[in-house]
Amino acid sequence: MKKVKLISVIICVAVLLSACSSQPAVKIETGNWNTNYKFVFVHGLSGWGSYDSQYKIMPYWGMFGGDLMNYLNEQGYDCYAASVSPQGSAWDRACELYAQLTGSIVDYGREHSERCKHERFGTDYRENPLIDKWDSENKINLLGHSFGGATVRMLSQLMANGSEAEKKATDEEELSDLFKGGKADWIYSLTTLAAPHNGTSAYNIDSDADKPESFKERVQTFLSGLVSLAGKDNDDGRIKEDNASYDMYIDNALEMNENIETLKNVYYFSVPCTSTLPADDGTYYPDESKTEILYVKSAKLMGKYTGVTEKGFVIDESWQQNDGLVNTISATAPIGAEQKEYDKNNVKTGIWNIMPTYDGDHMSLQGGMFKKNDVREYYLNLLDMINCL
Repeated sequence: MKKVKLISVIICVAVLLSACSSQPAVKIETGNWNTNYKFVFVHGLSGWGSYDSQYKIMPYWGMFGGDLMNYLNEQGYDCYAASVSPQGSAWDRACELYAQLTGSIVDYGREHSERCKHERFGTDYRENPLIDKWDSENKINLLGHSFGGATVRMLSQLMANGSEAEKKATDEEELSDLFKGGKADWIYSLTTLAAPHNGTSAYNIDSDADKPESFKERVQTFLSGLVSLAGKDNDDGRIKEDNASYDMYIDNALEMNENIETLKNVYYFSVPCTSTLPADDGTYYPDESKTEILYVKSAKLMGKYTGVTEKGFVIDESWQQNDGLVNTISATAPIGAEQKEYDKNNVKTGIWNIMPTYDGDHMSLQGGMFKKNDVREYYLNLLDMINCL
C-alpha cells in the first residue's frame, strides 16, 4: 500500500511539473526483416509492468507520452511489458520473469529461498502468461531498463546454464526447468537501457555531502528522497543480500558479473545515457534542461565523486559522467566482457555492441516524467535493426 501511494504522489507531482522536451532519434539504417520475434521489456528498480494496475494510469514504457507497447504493436512489432518485483534481487526477478514467459508458478528455488529466508513459490501465471509460446523456435528479444538489465542478464545465465546449487538441493522431479539450463537458444537478443552493469556510485555517496540551500534545491532533495524511499530493501525477513539495492552496489554488481557469462549465440546491445556536462575543472554537472528534478542532486554528487569501494575498486574520474542515477561508463558493458562500439556493418553474437550514448537522463528511455521524451522513433529504429540482423 505504501509503495502504491508513493507512486501516486510521484505521478501527481509529475503532472504538475511536467515540461516538454524532445529528443531526436538516432537513425539506424533499416532493411528487410529476417525475424520478428517477440520483444519483452523489463522495468527497473521501483518500476511496474502490464500486470500492475498503475500501468493503465501511467505506463512505465511511454509514461505521459502514451503506452509504448501499444504503439510498437501497431507498427507490426510484438511487444510485451513484464512485471517483476520492484525491489527484488536480480535472481528473484529472473525467476518471476521466467514464470510469466512460460505460464508457470514462480519458483525461486529450494536452495535460494531457504538461504535467503523467504517463500519458495510465488505468483501463479498458468492461466495468464505474458506470451503464448517460447522455445528455441519461438525465440524472444529481451530489453531491460536500469536494474531490468541485471534481471534479463540473470535470466539468460539461468536459461543457458541453470543452477548447480539448485540441482544439488532439489530432487529432479521438483526442480524448475529454469534451473536445469540448456535453453540458451531460446533468446535471440538482449538489450540493456541505462543499466548499472557494474553498479552505481550513487550508493557510495554520503547523502548529506551537499546541503540544500535554495528552495529549488530543497525541492530537488525532497523528490530525490521519494526515489530513495521507493528503493528501500524488502522488510519481510529475508537476508539483506536478496534485494535490488544490494545488487547495485559496485562491489556486489562486480561479483554478480563473475557469475553471468556473455552467451555466444545471443546478440548483445547496451544503451548508456548521460544528462551531465563537463565543467572547467573536469568534473560533471547536471544539464537541468534534460535531467529530471528527481535526479538533479544525485547527478551533481556523482559528477564530482571519486573514491574506493570497500573491496578496493577505484571509482575514478571516468565514473563522473552520469544520467542522474547510473554512471555512463557502468551502462556500457560488464567489466571484462568482450565489447565494442556498435557498427551496423559488423554486428556479431557473443559480444556487447555499445550503442551511441543517449542524450538524456535515467528516465529518458522510458519516455520521461517531468522532461517528456518522444522515444517512439528511437525504439522503432532499434527494434527494426534487431529484426534485420
